[in-house]
Amino acid sequence: MLFEGDDVEALDEVVTSEFSPHRLRVGRGHQAPSRFCRLHRQDLALYKLGWGAPVEVAAGELPDFYNVHIPLVGDSMVRVAGREVATPCSVAGPGMTLGMSLPAEADTLILCVPQASVDNAVTAQTGEPPAAAMRFAPALPDADPAAAAWLGTARAFAQFAESPLATRSPLAVAQFEQVLVHGLVSLQLHDCSAVLPAHAHPALPRAVRRAMAYCEDHAADPVSVADMAAAARVSPRTLQERFRVDFGTTPVAYLRRVRLDHVHQDLLRIADGSASGTVAEVATRWGFTHLGRFAAAYREVYGQVPSRTAQGR
Repeated sequence: MLFEGDDVEALDEVVTSEFSPHRLRVGRGHQAPSRFCRLHRQDLALYKLGWGAPVEVAAGELPDFYNVHIPLVGDSMVRVAGREVATPCSVAGPGMTLGMSLPAEADTLILCVPQASVDNAVTAQTGEPPAAAMRFAPALPDADPAAAAWLGTARAFAQFAESPLATRSPLAVAQFEQVLVHGLVSLQLHDCSAVLPAHAHPALPRAVRRAMAYCEDHAADPVSVADMAAAARVSPRTLQERFRVDFGTTPVAYLRRVRLDHVHQDLLRIADGSASGTVAEVATRWGFTHLGRFAAAYREVYGQVPSRTAQGR
């Protein structure tokens, strides 16, 4: 137990020391005792937090960890990167702002996943580490069976962490941690999803998964949003909305990321001598005709200009 009492300001100091700096505004109304408990902290950290008062929390950009918000009691409202999340459960990561409106009776499970753990999971699944901190879609679709199973595992881990067995079986704890990290990477849409198979995202609507698969199969072809929508069997407007809600991006931006990943793989093959060609030829092959804009987009994702990748530097 990290804190228990009626002094919300004192609780805030403890919360800040465990997480990151933020602003707190305490509202008027019913107040109850505050409780802040650290259930587990090894590779991952798990907390249970009840402010005991209606509060508004506004954090700056998160540092090197992902915050998964799982309400246990009370209706909370979460904003990630300034936008209200449409689902009760949410995920925010490095470089993203996080805000919450919580009623006095709210009791929340908070899972903190280090960026390094997520990077390792992506590397294990793709063979290559992400070039920058991954960004997950903020909304965890808890009504979906796959997402519900993952959330159930997180809640089960909370129970397990509070039991005597957790101290007796560190191997079981490590297995729980791996299930949660790899499950999150496979379940939740993120900006490395383009290099994972579409079937690795069962929580996504079938229309989105069909559109993702179509992008993979036709990345080298001229593709329009209408083409993607036809493959997804929905209207272009519906597809745009689904990508916005479920992925936080657009179909065109997703297709561009798929193509960039193909370019990246081809340039790595040129660098190791297993393929030949120029940067311009590779870019054109994958649909990039404006080389200046292509180079800027590539550098934003991979942190270097394409020619350096092709040279193996």
